Amino acid sequence: MLRFSVFLFLAVLMPSTGKRQTCLRGAGHKPMPTREKYLQECTIYAKSACCYADITKELAHSPVVKIHTTFWNRCGNLSSMCEAYMKKIECFYRCSPYAVKWANPKHAAAISSVPICKRFCDDWYEACKSDQTCVSNWLTDWETDEKGENHCKNECIPISEMYASGTDMCEKMWGDSLKVSHSSCLCLNMDETDPEAIMLIQGRACSSSSSSSSSSSSSSSSSSSRSSSINDDEERFCRYRLQKRRELQD
Repeated sequence: MLRFSVFLFLAVLMPSTGKRQTCLRGAGHKPMPTREKYLQECTIYAKSACCYADITKELAHSPVVKIHTTFWNRCGNLSSMCEAYMKKIECFYRCSPYAVKWANPKHAAAISSVPICKRFCDDWYEACKSDQTCVSNWLTDWETDEKGENHCKNECIPISEMYASGTDMCEKMWGDSLKVSHSSCLCLNMDETDPEAIMLIQGRACSSSSSSSSSSSSSSSSSSSRSSSINDDEERFCRYRLQKRRELQD
């Protein structure tokens, strides 16, 4: 029922523009998302993936040694729990059809300020705090050789010493790719509930834009009604996401 109401609401709020959905322009990304039957990891994006199946081969083996030319084990293999969270972020960047919504305006292959849930960051930090790293920014702080492979410039230290908290880690490890959301619910959790969250985030932004540009009383009334619908859907979605989290913990 929740899924139906969200899709119906947004179908009315945001009519189709006729534009085809595209992917990020990074190496290994498709021009546009398509179904991928043989993903070895990142399977939550199989119905509409921006990555090819072969990209996930390196992620399918544990411990993960490297992705393309970036080694994950310069300070030793990651623990299985930490690695699981790292895979979620890697899968989102490489395979999610939604990543392009936060394409970096200066670098078409990168993402910027993806609204991630604080709880996700806290859980990620808890899973990784005893693992080791030698860089704060995993995108830029490495020393890179002629093969494009990454090497430490500094000594390895525990992640709990490199970052002060889950928020600090989320907003530094991938540069400006991630931004902890002010909302505890309308944010990305890197799971199957993200599509609904993304649509509601966009619906709220669209409604705010419409409200700010309203000039007549009828427009204001329509905007107020639309905002009320958004709030109702947000409340239902937040209850749904909380229920999903409890189911996973049981």
